[in-house]
Amino acid sequence: MTAAENVCYTLINVPNDSEPPSEVSLKADLEKGEIKAKTEALKKVIIMILNGEKLPGLLMTIIRFVLPLQDHTIKKLLLVFWEIVPKTTPDGKLLQEMILVCDAYRKDLQHPNEFIRGSTLRFLCKLKESELLEPLMPAIRACLEHRHSYVRRNAVLINKTALQHGHLALDYLSTCIDQVHTFGDILQLVIVELIYKVCHANPSERARFIRCIYNLLQSSSPAVKYEAAGTLVTLSSAPTAIKAAAQCYIDLIIKESDNNVKLIVLDRLIELKEHPTHERVLQDLVMDILRVLSTPDLEVRKKTLQLALDLVSSRNVEELVIVLKKEVIKTNNVTEHEDTDKYRQLLVRTLHSCSVRFPDMAANVIPVLMEFLSDTNEAAAADVLEFVREAIQRFDNLRPLIIEKMLEVFHAIKTVKIYRGALWILGEYCSTKEDIQSVMTEVRRSLGDIPIVENEIKKEAGEVKPEDEVSAAPAQKLVTEMGTYVTQSALSSSRPSKKEEDRPPLRGFLMDGDFYVAASLATTLTKVALRYVAIVPDKKKQNSFVAEAMLIMVTVLHLGKSSLPKKPITDDDVDRISLCLKVLSECSPLMNDIFNKECRKSLSHMLTVRLEEEKLSQKKESEKRNVTVQADDPISFMQLTAKNEMTSKEDQFQLSLLAAMGNTQRKEAADPLASKLNKVTQLTGFSDPVYAEAYVHVNQYDIVLDVLVVNQTSDTLQNCTLELATLGDLKLVEKPSPLTLAPHDFANIKANVKVASTENGIIFGNIVYDVSGAASDRNCVVLSDIHIDIMDYIQPASCTDAEFRQMWAEFEWENKVTVNTNITDLNEYLHHILSSTNMKCLTPEKALSGFCGFMAANLYARSIFGEDALANVSIEKPIHLGPDAPVNGHIRIRAKSQGMALSLGDKINLSQKKTAV
Repeated sequence: MTAAENVCYTLINVPNDSEPPSEVSLKADLEKGEIKAKTEALKKVIIMILNGEKLPGLLMTIIRFVLPLQDHTIKKLLLVFWEIVPKTTPDGKLLQEMILVCDAYRKDLQHPNEFIRGSTLRFLCKLKESELLEPLMPAIRACLEHRHSYVRRNAVLINKTALQHGHLALDYLSTCIDQVHTFGDILQLVIVELIYKVCHANPSERARFIRCIYNLLQSSSPAVKYEAAGTLVTLSSAPTAIKAAAQCYIDLIIKESDNNVKLIVLDRLIELKEHPTHERVLQDLVMDILRVLSTPDLEVRKKTLQLALDLVSSRNVEELVIVLKKEVIKTNNVTEHEDTDKYRQLLVRTLHSCSVRFPDMAANVIPVLMEFLSDTNEAAAADVLEFVREAIQRFDNLRPLIIEKMLEVFHAIKTVKIYRGALWILGEYCSTKEDIQSVMTEVRRSLGDIPIVENEIKKEAGEVKPEDEVSAAPAQKLVTEMGTYVTQSALSSSRPSKKEEDRPPLRGFLMDGDFYVAASLATTLTKVALRYVAIVPDKKKQNSFVAEAMLIMVTVLHLGKSSLPKKPITDDDVDRISLCLKVLSECSPLMNDIFNKECRKSLSHMLTVRLEEEKLSQKKESEKRNVTVQADDPISFMQLTAKNEMTSKEDQFQLSLLAAMGNTQRKEAADPLASKLNKVTQLTGFSDPVYAEAYVHVNQYDIVLDVLVVNQTSDTLQNCTLELATLGDLKLVEKPSPLTLAPHDFANIKANVKVASTENGIIFGNIVYDVSGAASDRNCVVLSDIHIDIMDYIQPASCTDAEFRQMWAEFEWENKVTVNTNITDLNEYLHHILSSTNMKCLTPEKALSGFCGFMAANLYARSIFGEDALANVSIEKPIHLGPDAPVNGHIRIRAKSQGMALSLGDKINLSQKKTAV
């Protein structure tokens, strides 16, 4: 490659030990030599031009004596020569000699040999001079109808080259569109790209462009369909166009096997949903979107359920609930997949949200979900329990149904946490005499024989033996000797199996030493006993029920203080049970109000606050999606933009599209220069012979380094090579090619680096080069290190408290960071950490408000690679040291990978102190 303005797409290996020939000898070989001599001379001319030599005297010689030759090797070399040779005068005008070249290549475009036609077209794709292409357009158009695919492909690619240089012939593109069905996948992608770029400047052809895109949506490969759907959305906002594009995306997600492709296309659907007018169209496609749930990948299912929940309306919520109920039932029958439990949990949460937003659906959802209270997966059962608690509080008409189903599954509950929650619901909402008696029956059934201590001691001593089970065999009819009928039956006895001898659930929890459930049981029995006293007038029945409740509490208290359980009862649980015994012994109206009214008021208040927060967040989301354009905002017409304003490297079509869609919140679109300058890293000093600086552009899974290399010497630098190496989870995709820099010339070198995980990485290297004409060894300039910031991959995210606790227990890597800052306010320090780490605070703002001298908050973030990062901030303000004392404490970071925990800890350490502005 020569100077930056002389673009060359062909690289030729040059031997370093060869001597450059003279111009006179080259001219003689080109004029009078044989084919072989002319070939070698032309090769030497190409090499000399690549090395920066100027040979203007040979141009007409090559046109006269070499261009007319029909040798294929000569023709291939000529294509390279015309690509690199200067074709304009110093003032920018086309050389007159190039008219002869243009005429020669017009003949080659009509050559019967397909290879010559195709090679000539491929050469023309590399030209940027519009004066050379315009006379050749009729011949190029004729190549579109050629039977050979190699010729047609290069004829289409000329469109892309011509568009880049601003002289695309629209009628030529129209010819390509008419024949698009005969092209392959790559050429169809080129046509889609061209349509996307020229549609804004040619509104009269918009209808034709849209018809072409519709045809590609119906009869092309997945890659073309994907690009065509995206282009269709930009061409038209009509409901039919949006529906066709969305349907195409859905089909791609279902048919494609690669989960990464599914996630990318799902993101496109989510982007469509963000537009207010498009959202209404997508609401009619909710059932089609739910077809994506057939994919086994959990992340795809999670995004699909969230998208369907965002689009659900009163028109399709019933169908949505039916599909989700079927999916829940399927998960009950499938146990071999590792993500089945998590998927069931997602389905439960989605049904929960549907029932809250559409109360009429709750009656259909509750019976199905309550079956999962007995599930061994505690997380899914906890979500069901939370939903049931909210539903029984909000929907009075559903309380009998919920109580009935709860009593049915109560004995089958296997986890103590769910058992406690079920006890609380039954104690809080059982209000009829029959329901209260059913609760007592289930408690006695789950507790077993009482007193528990005496019963367990007798079992251990063998004094209590399970009675033999007696069963009757099927009766048989027999005929006696006298001809009469008699019935014969037999009794058989069997010992109960080991499984039947297992303890009942509640007794099992107590024997394991979990007496927190005993405190919940005492509270539940107190509530139902006080309520039973209020609704049953018979004094004898009142005393009998209260006595039975107190007997259960006493026997549990006795068990806790004995040596039978694995762990003794705690003092807190003893105090709670003793308090409940005292309340039942007195039955005062004050205690009745506290147990049966104040508890429910607290729950109602909590649910109301949560509902208000959800409505507020939904309102903020809807406000974000609304396009806010002021009446007096200036209108920018691209056709009227001055040339000096069009020199920006930003894609003007893309910026116009973003502005039209109201998506102006992107920083790059709002202020591209400011954002780019912040990412420029100086690699060498100003006094080095080669100056270099890099613009680091971080994409989702790779990093693009755009390195500017400047030759600050008066020598020609040959084989100037950028050598890079990486440290961390970074991988250099390909080695940058060497180039030649003229004196005081510059060039841009791009290098791609793949990123595998969220971990701080370092890119280092050097620039090596040879000085033209020097006999010394290669020269080397060492580059400064480029540090890749972890913050480019971390995004704020949300999770529930239960999920946070579960991940906190599962993640094995922890990094404890000591607070060392000059910030004196607790809230200010917390917000400073949030802005420095891109993490989100999960602790509610109300819990952080006020001043008490200390603060604890949970933070959460998620990387673009799906890695979770948790942090717990525990800080305090030492009041005894005065008001200006800095905050101290610790930040504990937990992550699944070591690199994530260490990198995030390093980031916090570097940014703890607040710098003065």
